[in-house]
Amino acid sequence: MDTLAHGLWGGLGGRFLVKKNRRISTIKAFLWGVFPDLLAFTVPIAYLLWSITFGDMPLGSWPPPGPHVEPSEGLLPFGPLVNNLYNIGHSFFVFGIVFGFFYLFTKRVQWEMVGWFLHILFDIPTHSYQFFPTPFLWPVSDFKIDGFSWGVPWFMVLNYSLLILVYALVKLKEKKREEIISAS
Repeated sequence: MDTLAHGLWGGLGGRFLVKKNRRISTIKAFLWGVFPDLLAFTVPIAYLLWSITFGDMPLGSWPPPGPHVEPSEGLLPFGPLVNNLYNIGHSFFVFGIVFGFFYLFTKRVQWEMVGWFLHILFDIPTHSYQFFPTPFLWPVSDFKIDGFSWGVPWFMVLNYSLLILVYALVKLKEKKREEIISAS
C-alpha cells in the first residue's frame, strides 16, 4: 500500500482506540503508520533528490532497467541498507520487540503504534514478489506472500474510497456523540 494510505489507516486505528475517555493521538498513529516506509526509503530518496538537483547522479540511471533487477538496486548505493531497513520496519517480530520496549520504559501501552501494526498487516497482501514483498516474519523466517500490487488502479480507487467512507462515518458518529452530550 502507498505510504499516505498507511498513515491514513493508522490514523483511523488511533481514532478507534480509547483509554480512560481519552482519544489516542491520531497524528501519532498516522506517523507510526508511515514509519516503516520512512525508515526504509528516506535516506535513498533524499540522496536521489540531492543528486538530481545538483547533478551528482544522471537522471538516466533511474529507475534501473529490466524485470530481473531487484527493486532496491535502483536505490544504489543504498540497496543493501534499504533491504535491511525494509526488513526491520516490516516485521511483526521487530514491531513486537519495539512495542514491548516502549511499554517497559513508559509503563503504559503505546496504542498509537497500532499504525505500524496495520502498516505491516496491510502490506502483506498488497505487495508482490516483484516489488518489496513484505518480510512480516523476519528474522525468524524469509517466508513472504506473493500478493497483488497496491498500485493497480482498481485497488487505489477502492482503498481511497474506503478511507473516505470510513473517515466520513467516524465524523458522523463523533458529531452524533457531541449532540447527545450537549443535549444532556
